[in-house]
Amino acid sequence: MYSTIRPLDVDVPDIQPDFSAPFFQGFQTIASYILAAALLVVLIMLILAGAALAFRGIASDRVRTWAGENILWIFIAAAVLGSASGLFQWFVGFDFGF
Repeated sequence: MYSTIRPLDVDVPDIQPDFSAPFFQGFQTIASYILAAALLVVLIMLILAGAALAFRGIASDRVRTWAGENILWIFIAAAVLGSASGLFQWFVGFDFGF
């Protein structure tokens, strides 16, 4: 009356889940833009602070005072952003959408 089902009688197809989502590519592109813009801003600040400290005639006393007080923080910001960008590039890869 009842047929017995044995485990080998069931044919289960091999299922491969797809974890890709289209909006993650957009998140990666936006994060790449933000990291690149922040690195460029910090690089410009570092160049301006270094030039202000190196050459007396290039900037006013107020700018030289600002550069002297903040150049260490600019170096720290450059190191943190550089390492964050390197880790992001290693894990995900920079994608500027070109």
